[in-house]
Parts: sequence; structure tokens; C-alpha cells
Amino acid sequence: MSISTLVSPEWLNDNLESADLIILDATLAKPKSAGEIPYQKQKIPGAQFFDIDGAFSNAAYDLPHMMCSDDQFQKEARKLGINDESTVIVYDNHGVYSSPRAWWMLKSMGISNVAVLNGGLPEWVEKGYQTEEKTNQKIRSGHFIPQFESECFVDADYVLNQISDSGTIVIDARSEGRFKAAEPEPRAGLRGGHIPNSINLPFTRVLDGFRMKETAELEKELGQLDLKNKKLVFTCGSGLTACIILLAAHLAGYKDLAVYDGSWSEWGKPSNLPVTV
Repeated sequence: MSISTLVSPEWLNDNLESADLIILDATLAKPKSAGEIPYQKQKIPGAQFFDIDGAFSNAAYDLPHMMCSDDQFQKEARKLGINDESTVIVYDNHGVYSSPRAWWMLKSMGISNVAVLNGGLPEWVEKGYQTEEKTNQKIRSGHFIPQFESECFVDADYVLNQISDSGTIVIDARSEGRFKAAEPEPRAGLRGGHIPNSINLPFTRVLDGFRMKETAELEKELGQLDLKNKKLVFTCGSGLTACIILLAAHLAGYKDLAVYDGSWSEWGKPSNLPVTV
């Protein structure tokens, strides 16, 4: 089946029994800035856990949830029953928080039929739809073969080479206080400030409660930033909430998008990388 980038709880409830449907719970086990995890023991019926911090993270880096290799992704995605023809829906327990990261990872690996559940589990529960207790389920392995689009993720060298290029804009999803070094970083040992020439779009500005804002509102919000015909590189504290504003840009019609995977967890370390305060 063909789906849009965002699906509603109503749509998902109507399609729960679809044979090619894979539902992934992409909730972080220990989020740094999203507060306590609601509905810790509940999940949408049939959902499998997409482990951003563990199984789908590159442990070779001393940085949180870095994108893993093609081989690792293939191995773990197949464990979740994902096939090349699967329709994949991702959600999280906060609404729209870590699910856009999972969505972008899956898209970068060539899964085109993937969507975010708008409002996540909170909206699902609010609508009165069924949940089940989190348990280990045995499922049939998938046969997914990744086709990684490397331009979806960029590194510090790429960002350093592009920050003076007028054709590229780095957009930071952290709070204004962190962007301006007026608030401390939640991770110890990081400098305050932001990447030179980057602009600030706190991820909360594209959300309406649990949900993404309507497309017209996103178009208006991003339209104020002079982003047309630019390469857009999204960053945040750890490459997670960057994907929320990337999702907003995608919904608003922007095309040339990438995540700086190391984000401030890498750039903010004491180093020769330049910082603006």
C-alpha cells in the first residue's frame, strides 16, 4: 500500500491487520531531554522495538546513537520482519520525538514506504484504541536488502567545509538558550554556543502538542528562513531532534536534506572545530 509521510491513529487502526504492515516502537529507553517516558509498559498491538540507542547504533563511536553500517542495519531490520515491500509505521511514546529519527534512518536505507504516526502512542491512547503489554514476540525474519543513500547523513568535515557556502544552511533544533550558550548543555564536557553561520529552529516550534503542526503552518514557519534552493543540514544535541525539524522541512516541500549525525555531542567537544557564542 502507498502511504503519506504522516499517518493518523485512525488510519493505523483501520489497517492493523494488513499483511505487509510493520509497526515499530522507536521510543528511546533513556531520553536526555524529553522527560519521563509515558506508557512504559504499553505498545500498539503487534509493534516491534526499533532500538535507536542499541541495535541500530554504531558502537564504534563515542557518541550517542550514531547511524550504523548497512550490514548491521540489514541484520537488525530483518529481525523485525522487514521486507523490501513492507509498509513501515514508526511511533514513540512521547508523541513525535524519536520516531522521526527512525523514519529518516529507514528512508536512508532505501525503505520508501515508511511513515511516522502523528501524535504517537499518546494520541493513539487518547483516541481510545487498543494497546497491549510489551512482551518479546517471535516473528518471521524479513529479507530486506538496504540501499543506503549516503547523502542523508553528513559528518563534521562536511559541515566544516560547507558553513561558509551560501548554498548550504545548517539548522539547529536545540533551544534558543543552548544555541546562544545561555543555558548549559545536558551532556557534560561540551562547550556552549553553535556552529558558525547556523540558524536556530527549536524543534518545539514545529510541534502542536503531541503532533506535528499542519503543513500550511510548517510552510509558514520555514518560509521565514530563506531556505529555498539550499542544501539543508539539520543538527541538534545528538542527531535526534534534528530529525523532527527535517521531517517538518520534508512536509513543507524541501528536498535536499541531511542530518549532521554527530551534532553538538561531537562539535561541542573541546576541539579545533569553530564555535559561535
